[in-house]
Amino acid sequence: MLDNKDTHAYRAIARELAAKFAPRAAEWDQTRNYCWPNVADLTDAGLMGMTIPKRYGGQGASYLDTCVVIEEIARACTLSSRIVVEANMGGIAAIMAYGTEDQKAFAADLVLKGDKPAICITEPEAGSAATEMRTTARRDGNRYILNGTKHWITGGGISKLHVIFARVENEDGAPEGIGAFIVHSDPANGVRPAGFSVTERRRTLGLCGMPETELRFEDLIVEDKFVLLPPSGFKRGFADLMTAYNSQRVGAGTVALGVAAGALDHATRYMKERHQFGRPIAEFQGLQWMLADMDIGVHASRLMLHEAARSQGPGGLPFPDMVTAARAKTFATETAIKVVSDALQIFGARGYGEQEPLERMYRDVRMFTIGGGTAQILKTLVAGSRLGIKTPQTRDGYARRAGDV
Repeated sequence: MLDNKDTHAYRAIARELAAKFAPRAAEWDQTRNYCWPNVADLTDAGLMGMTIPKRYGGQGASYLDTCVVIEEIARACTLSSRIVVEANMGGIAAIMAYGTEDQKAFAADLVLKGDKPAICITEPEAGSAATEMRTTARRDGNRYILNGTKHWITGGGISKLHVIFARVENEDGAPEGIGAFIVHSDPANGVRPAGFSVTERRRTLGLCGMPETELRFEDLIVEDKFVLLPPSGFKRGFADLMTAYNSQRVGAGTVALGVAAGALDHATRYMKERHQFGRPIAEFQGLQWMLADMDIGVHASRLMLHEAARSQGPGGLPFPDMVTAARAKTFATETAIKVVSDALQIFGARGYGEQEPLERMYRDVRMFTIGGGTAQILKTLVAGSRLGIKTPQTRDGYARRAGDV
């Protein structure tokens, strides 16, 4: 268990775990099973909930510390590194920033014991256009009643802590904005909220041990005490809650970085070992330049992500700056896809087969330009910031100066 350790100490323990996780990584991919043994190791090491403040039992670690851990673990096991992201960023970050004392203590207890929270935003008709969600939460006395469907929910059926976003209505059905609701579901231990169901698991190209599921809510009751409400209320609360998602984007970019760094390590080793035409392929300049480009891309990605991890958005909120996070995630994820592809190319047919981890890494890394904000949406965000305008994507939208009502 780490306590009052610096970034180097976090890196050391993460590397030790990565060495333990590497031989297991193919198993979770092939069986499509969640890596419970790895989660137990991460929990014992204090890396689940490491960003949770010490007064709630966490390490109080920084986002930079967390990124160092994520990268080291992602070199060996993408699935495990993604769990570290979601146990320290995104949903749990929102609760730690905006939750009541009871909510913080409740969420911290679950995560510190090994739970990976599920953030429930995406719907069949609301992907990048998250504000088009149709799930509703209607006021009913001192509670809300949720109805709707979420899909591509990472960890559905595995996660116990859920942060569910929904359109809030008063008792007369009038809209009040978009809010977030904390729901605890743990069927294995007898916690089965009425009206909460996991209805489908999607097969995926990569990260096969992580469930991606559809959740359905049918008159799901959430008491007032589990409403996650920023000071700005429901009207502007969605925007405030989404600032916590900037940390998730930095985390996702760092997973991609770690996979790319791992692929670069494999390619470097193989170029020294593999002989063709009577000499190591490391002596061929064409491959040397490929390796150099891979190294440069990995290094630049790391610098951008660490800059984002250290950044802070306006208003003093403890989250990375939105544009800095978007810029870093876009560059790191697009670079990672290229780096892993080039590493596989260096291995040739051997890399295309399952005897090497490149085939799995290639599939795993592909999702990171999609999940957590597509590269195209994030580029639009960066361009809008550069131009000083808002760029709505609706058909009747128009460019406006930033800050205009």
